[in-house]
This record gives sequence, structure tokens and C-alpha cells, in this order.
Amino acid sequence: MANFYTDHPEIKFNLESSPLMQRIVELKENGYADKDSFDYAPEDYADAIDSYNRVLEVAGDITANTVFPNSEDVDAEGPHCENGRVRYASKTYENLEATRKAGLNGVTMPRRFGGLNFPITAYTAINEMIASADAGFENIWSLQDCIETLYEFGDEDQRSRFIPRVCAGETMSMDLTEPDAGSDLQRVMLKATYSEEDKCWYLNGVKRFITNGDSDIHLVLARSEEGTHDGRGLSMFIYDKRDGGVNVRRIENKLGIHGSPTCELVYKNAKAELCGRRKFGLIKYVMALMNGARLGIAAQSVGISQMAYNEALAYAKDRKQFGQAIVNFPAVYEMISNIKARLDAGRALLYQTARYVDIYKGLEDIERTRKLSDEEKAELKLYQKLASACTPLAKGMNSEYANLNAYDSIQVHGGSGYMLEYACQRLYRDARITSIYEGTTQLQTVAALPHINTGTYSQMLEELEAGEVAAEYESLKARAKAMDAKFNEAIETVKAANNNEFTDLCSRHLYELAANCVMSQLMLRDATKAPELFEKSMKVYLNLAEAEVAKHYNFVKSVNVESMESYRKA
Repeated sequence: MANFYTDHPEIKFNLESSPLMQRIVELKENGYADKDSFDYAPEDYADAIDSYNRVLEVAGDITANTVFPNSEDVDAEGPHCENGRVRYASKTYENLEATRKAGLNGVTMPRRFGGLNFPITAYTAINEMIASADAGFENIWSLQDCIETLYEFGDEDQRSRFIPRVCAGETMSMDLTEPDAGSDLQRVMLKATYSEEDKCWYLNGVKRFITNGDSDIHLVLARSEEGTHDGRGLSMFIYDKRDGGVNVRRIENKLGIHGSPTCELVYKNAKAELCGRRKFGLIKYVMALMNGARLGIAAQSVGISQMAYNEALAYAKDRKQFGQAIVNFPAVYEMISNIKARLDAGRALLYQTARYVDIYKGLEDIERTRKLSDEEKAELKLYQKLASACTPLAKGMNSEYANLNAYDSIQVHGGSGYMLEYACQRLYRDARITSIYEGTTQLQTVAALPHINTGTYSQMLEELEAGEVAAEYESLKARAKAMDAKFNEAIETVKAANNNEFTDLCSRHLYELAANCVMSQLMLRDATKAPELFEKSMKVYLNLAEAEVAKHYNFVKSVNVESMESYRKA
């Protein structure tokens, strides 16, 4: 029987191979304090890893044998809007029940609330597998991650009331976007008014493009400070569907991710409660919420890439032309090898980012109960910076790769790939949104630019270069190091121009230079540890990355401030 975990040993490798996992588990388990109170809490590191593997095998079984077989029916039926409420596609309810029975909810939440207390790295692996089976359903399931924000910024009473419900299987959404506030969330105008008489807040207005918008528990960005027009007047609120006051006006008719209802919501005196402090909604809480969501989209993108590879390879082995399987034709096996290389490189970046997030969040959680030592404070600061730097790379590049890999998967299928009978066309439609929602790739570039300018990526590359590689990879390491040098030279070229508009024009090119260099180094590292899994992909990816680095380097070196007029007029 198929299993999306055991069938893909690359996931297990990324879960277990890093020495950072020892520290991650140590922080998450806080001295294994739960072992005397919960019979499923681990006693030591080996026990924790065994627990992760057992749950991931269960998730791999459900995704391969329930969610994936349901995906085409869910895509065809989609959700419906009836009397202001969402009714999911019929098979979506089967998926929700299967994941609920398996305990795949509240994955990262503490055990005292009914969660599994897993690190984000393990949660990411489940997320990836579910996305591989059905990216639309992944949207519904993965929004449980919103509970991280409530856990971090809500009070203990809110935690005790809402987190157990999510751990039991209730759904969540984050209600941010409005008709006039997309990427520019400072323009949010949904009104929050406090009633002294009722001792609660009421929300009024419209939200648009809300994924899973008829969920049980919503985190809502609303304007709490009357007369304000910027981010300082926004606060975060918790809306409980049980209290009523929010209706679904319509479900958007989308190109892809059909299983996920994208809703327009109307708030009419909807009772809500403040989450955290007033006026911190956008400047602090949404930023935390969005970073978690962006890591989730990176995992979704990797899942789509994995299935694009699976479908392309299976078809190429089965389809015969001119007396042989088309997988034997160079034009075909090059495309399939490129898909696999981008998949493995993007996955390496995804899990590296997840590990960085795990360490700083683990330290933040401990800081809620005691003061951190000076060493721990320095560690927190370091990994917070690394997570901040890598999240936009992981989200942006994996979403772009998902689009490219789904495109190539259809190309391998030829005319059959254009037919609805083949899953690759669904993957192609589903992939397209990944580089748009939770911040377009252009916005990921904006988020990465400070780390380009301050040398965060250059320092990362220097540390990765210092790592040992297998002797037979030394020439490949030299090629990767030469790419890093081009990246650093491009940065200096842009800085020397001392022109903000020129910097903005070059930023996407610097971003992709950074990403290709980082992923090349990660692939060298992983191929050294597990050549049976990654050697082929590493060699293919270096070829791809070298070409991309040359392209972006040449752009930065050939374009100057004087030639920018051509781009303005275009």
C-alpha cells in the first residue's frame, strides 16, 4: 500500500539529518517535563524522533490512501455557498474526519491543550504530504497553524478556551484582506467598536479572499482606533463562529485549489475579543501570522512539486513512442531530472528554514516561564534573524518552482497533460496561486532585501562553504563557491550605484542569486550525507543554478542607473 512518507525517504532525511534537531527537541520538550504527565510524551531524544516517525507514517498512509484518491472528486465538486454558510465538497468531509481521527490537529500545540507538541519541522513534513495529495485540502487543514499566533499573543484564558477546540479538529482562518486592502494591509478598514455596556468588541465591514472563510475560529485584523488610517490603528481579534454575526456573501470561482473555499465575508455586529494588545495587530501579530503562513505555502509548494515529479515520471515510464518508453529520450529525462533537482533543492531550503524557526520559537516559549541566559538570548537573536532571512527565500522560490515543475509535468505528458483525466493539469492550476497569496514573490523579494544588504545571506554562504563535502565533490564545491563570489560582487555593484530605484530594479535578481547560491550549498551538504538520495539532483541543480546565477549576475553588471529609462517606458 502506498505511503507518502515511507515512499519518499527524502522527507525522513530532512526530518532527522540535521544536528540542529537535537537542540530543537530539547527546547520543545523543555527537559522532557511532560513524560510523567502524558503517556505519549517522549522520555528522550530517540523516543521523540520515533514518535515523529510513527505519526508521519500515519499521515503518509492517510494522504496516500484517502486524501489523494479523493482529490479529483473534490476538485470537480468544490465547495458551495448555501444560506450564508459554506458546504465543503463531499469528500472533503472524509478527509477532515480521517485527519481528525488520526490526531493530526493541534500538531505543534502543548500537550496540556490536547496537542502533540511537535516541532514545526515535523509539522512541515505532514503539511508537505497533505499538499502533495491535495493542495486545496491542505489549505483547510494547515490553517490550524493560525493557533500559533493565538498561543503566542493571546492570554491564558483564550488559550484554554480555543486551543483545545483546534486540537480536537475545529478549523481556523485568518481574515486579513479587504476589497481595498490586499498587499497593503495598512488600508484595512473593517471597524472594531468596543461596547462598554456589553464589555466586548463588535466587528462591522467586509473581508475578501479569505481562505476557509467559514471556519470555526477566525483571527481578524480590524481597525480599533477611530480616525486612524495606517497600521498603528489596527488590532487583532478572535471571532468565534458560534457567536454569529458573519455570513459568507459568496465563494470565489477560482482557477485552482477548488477544494478550498475562498470567501467574501460580511461582518454585522459580530461579537469578538481582543487578541493581545490594541494597535499591535499589523505591526506585530500579522507579521508573525504571515511568516507562519509563508512557511506553510513553501511546504504546500514542495508538496505540489513532489506530485508533479511523481506524475511526470510515472507517465514517462508508461508512455511508449517510437518503440520505447519516452523516459529514455534525453529531451524528456532532462525535464524530469530538472523537476527532481528543483524539488530536492527547494525542500532542503524549506526544512532548513523550519529548523531555524523551531529554535527561536522554542526559546521564546521558554522565555514565557523564565528569563533566558545571555547565551540563550544570543541564540534566540541569531535564529530569529536566520528564520526571517530564509522564510522569504523558501516561500518565494518554492512557489516559483512549483509553477515551473507543474508546467514541465504537463509538458512530459504532451497532449494528454491538457486533458482533465490527468492529475498534472490540476497541479498546474493549484500551483499558480502559491506565488501570489501570503505575499507575492515580489513581496518576498522586498522582505529579503534587508538581509541582502546587511550580509545575512553572505554570512550563511560563508558558513556553508566551510562545511566538509565528499572528496569527489570538491570540484563541484569550487563551482558553488564561484557562484557565491558572483552574488557578493553583484551586491557591491548595486551598493556602489547608491540609487534606491536602481536597487529596487535589481532586487529580484539579487534575491534569486542568494536563493540559488544557498540551495546549491545545501544540496552539496545533503549529497555528502546521503549520496544515494541526492547526488544526481545535486549535480543537475548545480548546472541549473550556475545558469541562473550567470543570468542574474549579468543583468546587475550590465544595467546601470542611466539605462533605467528603458524599463520605465516599458
